[in-house]
Amino acid sequence: MLAGTVPPTDEGVVSAVCDAYSSIAKEGAHTAYAEAVAEAFGYTAEQLRSIPAESHMGLSCGNPVAMASVKEGETVLDLGSGAGIDVLLAAQKVGPKGQAIGLDMSADMVNLARKNAFKQGNKPPQVVFIQAKLTQPLPVATASIDCILSNCVINLLPDAGKAALLKECYRVLKPGGRLVVDDIIAKKLLPDTIRSDLSAYIGCISGALQLEQYRALMKLAGFTDALFVETGGDLEVYKSAGPTCGSAPSSNPSTKCCAATTSTLPQTTIGNLNEWAASYQIYAKKVSSGTESAEKSIPALDRWWDAYPKDQLTSSEVASLLRDPDSSDYAIIDVRENDRVGGHVLKSVQWRADEFAGSLNKFHDEYGKTKQVIFYCGSSKGRGSRCAAWYQDYLNGKGDTESKACVLEGGYHGWNYPDLVDGANSL
Repeated sequence: MLAGTVPPTDEGVVSAVCDAYSSIAKEGAHTAYAEAVAEAFGYTAEQLRSIPAESHMGLSCGNPVAMASVKEGETVLDLGSGAGIDVLLAAQKVGPKGQAIGLDMSADMVNLARKNAFKQGNKPPQVVFIQAKLTQPLPVATASIDCILSNCVINLLPDAGKAALLKECYRVLKPGGRLVVDDIIAKKLLPDTIRSDLSAYIGCISGALQLEQYRALMKLAGFTDALFVETGGDLEVYKSAGPTCGSAPSSNPSTKCCAATTSTLPQTTIGNLNEWAASYQIYAKKVSSGTESAEKSIPALDRWWDAYPKDQLTSSEVASLLRDPDSSDYAIIDVRENDRVGGHVLKSVQWRADEFAGSLNKFHDEYGKTKQVIFYCGSSKGRGSRCAAWYQDYLNGKGDTESKACVLEGGYHGWNYPDLVDGANSL
């Protein structure tokens, strides 16, 4: 059980929330509890069967994808994406020509969501999970998103953070783009004893706004005609009571007899949650003037691969490996295409970037037991870094720690070792 009081500063609140949800990501959710919460807030058995069990952790208060009318080819953004449930469901709808992006403040949640995406067979850039503070400007291009989702997250932000995030939503939506938010709203003014209860805050109650406060923030952000619909979800489903009966996290499914005893969220002593708050779904659109040009859509993420883990090696470090006769547990991969003419780093193997994502299984079969796999292109800022991100994401998804993706800093343009160059006149 989480004990304590809500921190007095906004930064402290954000940190406490991030720490709590990181712990949830690492500990996992109990299958029966997660399923009970998901079903209580509108997810169908068919939806839950279509995604990894670890992607839903009993943290929802609605099912935004079901009401968002997500279409093939659209770009969807989920704010507070957690273990990935709504991103993965949206990805099924947008298809290979669309994009589903999840932003979350917790690195542990992002890592878990990426693993769930791997299990689902999704990879960047169609499905991308990025760590980002939702109280700060979003790493998303202006007017690039067709639909924004959020599920029981905005209430967890400080009030100033709530206002800032809603303004960012308006900024990143395309004209006519839509916002579908499931959230908890306070039925009445919450007393200080509840407002200061950290467990109740992490449990999505203490930070809840009253309806008119929420409406005011939506209008301030630019959403002048937001629709608020009380969904009637039973918030008591979040609670646990009595001794557990040997239930296990979602990686080891348990029976539904434990559904009421294995809550993912910290428990409070504030009484019946339905007395204080209610679940709502909020619908809004960004105003469209009708005169916007029909130009090609702006990419939502400029460089998604920068957010994915990979090691950086300097030219001197790679040169030392090449010159050391005892070093052999590495591979150097040149991902350039025809621009490889003119030479390449000694011992490097060509594996074209435009074919790389579709051949990850084959690549892993060949290099999965190699300790360091070093990627480069002309500058290593684009194709080289992108292929390294794909490979490391693949390794993380498989739980493979035997191999590691690295990037040659500066790429071939920064390679100043003429004695360690080969193939100057051929591919």
